[in-house]
Amino acid sequence: MGFAQWLGQAAMKPFARALPAMGDTERAALEAGTVGFEGRLFSGTPDFDALLAAGPNVLTAREQAFLDNEVRALCALLDDFAIDQAGDLPAEVWTFMRDKRFFGMIIPEEWGGLGFSHYAHATVVTRIATLNISAAVTVMVPNSLGPAELLLRYGTTVQKQHYLPRLADGRDLPCFGLTSPYAGSDAASIPDRGVLTEREIDGVMVRGFSVNFSKRYITLAPVATVVGLAFNAIDETLPEGQRNLGITCALIPVPQPGMQIGRRHRPMDAAFMNGPIEGREVFIPMEWIIGGEQQVGQGWRMLMECLAAGRAISLPALGSAMQQTALFVANGYGQVREQFGLPIGRFDAIAGVIAEMACELYATDAARRYTAAVLDKGEQPSVASAILKVHLTEAGRRAVNHGMDILGGKGIIQGPSNLLSVAYRGAPIAITVEGANILTRSLIIFGQGAVRCHPYVMKEMEAVRDNNAEALGEALMGHGGHVLRNFWHSIAGAPLQGTPPAGLEKEARLIARLSSQYALTCDLAMGLLGGKLKRMELLSARLGDVLAHLYMASASLWRYAYEKDADMLPVARAAIRMQLDQAGDALEALYANFPSPLRRVVGAMVLNRSTRLAPLRDVQLLELAKLLRTSPAVAKRLCPDLATPTSGGLRNLMDALDLAAQLGEDTVTLNKAVRSNQSMERAAQASSRPELALAYLRAADKVIQVDDFPSQE
Repeated sequence: MGFAQWLGQAAMKPFARALPAMGDTERAALEAGTVGFEGRLFSGTPDFDALLAAGPNVLTAREQAFLDNEVRALCALLDDFAIDQAGDLPAEVWTFMRDKRFFGMIIPEEWGGLGFSHYAHATVVTRIATLNISAAVTVMVPNSLGPAELLLRYGTTVQKQHYLPRLADGRDLPCFGLTSPYAGSDAASIPDRGVLTEREIDGVMVRGFSVNFSKRYITLAPVATVVGLAFNAIDETLPEGQRNLGITCALIPVPQPGMQIGRRHRPMDAAFMNGPIEGREVFIPMEWIIGGEQQVGQGWRMLMECLAAGRAISLPALGSAMQQTALFVANGYGQVREQFGLPIGRFDAIAGVIAEMACELYATDAARRYTAAVLDKGEQPSVASAILKVHLTEAGRRAVNHGMDILGGKGIIQGPSNLLSVAYRGAPIAITVEGANILTRSLIIFGQGAVRCHPYVMKEMEAVRDNNAEALGEALMGHGGHVLRNFWHSIAGAPLQGTPPAGLEKEARLIARLSSQYALTCDLAMGLLGGKLKRMELLSARLGDVLAHLYMASASLWRYAYEKDADMLPVARAAIRMQLDQAGDALEALYANFPSPLRRVVGAMVLNRSTRLAPLRDVQLLELAKLLRTSPAVAKRLCPDLATPTSGGLRNLMDALDLAAQLGEDTVTLNKAVRSNQSMERAAQASSRPELALAYLRAADKVIQVDDFPSQE
């Protein structure tokens, strides 16, 4: 008997007791997707050549033309306040989106769609969302997790031939019903049941399912012409214990006998369509099952595999749009609005917040763009997509909150001139859907990462499942070497693998060392707590946070390497520093809350002399804020997806900033003159360019003013 087999036999029973139980649905979720650079960070071996191998984001000429023409034309039709008040998009917007195939971006050209890359798809959604979130949601849902993607991956030829051209040109508008009143985050436990039966249709007996279901929070449901549905398939002719065939996905044309659809929910009173779907004894023939009868019971696997990629696109795009808009508004309003004789953006309290917003935006958007590049190479990074979903939507919410604080009274008065109120109301929606952030952060990121990203845990679990002592022994020996290597790198410093971009070598070394510390901490946590860690959600959340911050810091390196803009070096360096500091804080908090006496000793050994960068000092934040105020090119580079509206508060701010840039320091004198109770016309006459000066003063006044309405009798 070899040593590996002996070790495996000795460890088999303890490991079988320690490993958490795993059902089929949980296994399908954990095994969905692929592992990329996040796996290297998890194992403590980041290779920066591998990071840069993802290549830059690239738009084809056709994709760029669509952004320059169709997207710009759509944005010109979007009036954020009017849409919010009406509770729906204008008819001309619906028609334009159908005619220009906005609903078919992910559908290949051979089926009548646009066949866009993941990066192009994300860019379209982001750009629209900077002006109107409801329009962006309406575009993103048909291109996200739903009928089109499921058909492309699993549909029969007949299903593809019928539905894909109709979905591409908007003749059919889809929704997908997954969430039930009693199965929200625990979507795998949906109570909706479909019993296998036969019905006579046109004189022919047809096999299918008679389904009862209740779904809610279904985006586009009130206007959908085809409903994607997930239900539990049941065969009552089978013996007890074998009757549940598993979650199954089907397509149901609208209208359909027994199905009630058309009522609306109003998520935060947003204008996009959302509502419940009810069904009683709805007959679903086998030909309506996505993929046909052979795919009965495979719905959960199908959904998890699609989610592994789709979760990295749409909601992160909304989060990025909120960040870009909020930063532009905060930085711009800080230059136009004056108090105490100074633009408010020059006050340290506001300048520091704006600088932090910029740092976070650089890192989060770098992660979004990097992941899109990975997706376009054919990967399906499930752990990275969960990171993006949580951290970009949370960053979007933080940015809008900061923007509202800076706007003050301007931010809370509703009307066409308001700059952020609609986004402020909509921020919780992105936090909640496609896996609530509190769940995804606490359970999914680390829970899935520990299995998928760790180089040995999956091998050990499979060996225990197969009762293969030799395989378990070999995995344990490799695991032991892995722990020792990371322990040494945590203490002495990790070697730099690959070549990071010039100017960020120190930051790359810090990422490598912190990655080793994180990998060692993960093994310590899993080794001492075993299956209990699955239930200790506060610890699991911190472990996921460290991985997320390391991922965003690494993506910032990638972004700087490919943008090749030396002016952005201080922003990139500050962004990485902020992410590493947050990762270090999470590690320290983890050790401080670790339920074991060993935590003090091991934590001190691991974190001592970590040489991680200190938090950004105040003077550095203020210098960065000054750079944003004085260098419009830097601010624009941080907000590349910000679209230009035709009217409203955002357009007013853009106009005022353009005029201020032409006047330069003359704005200081003009603003002082107006504050001295001079009329705008009189103040402008003292300028060397009176017409331009008057235009600026009027534009700035539009930015400062708020809307009022007749009182309601």
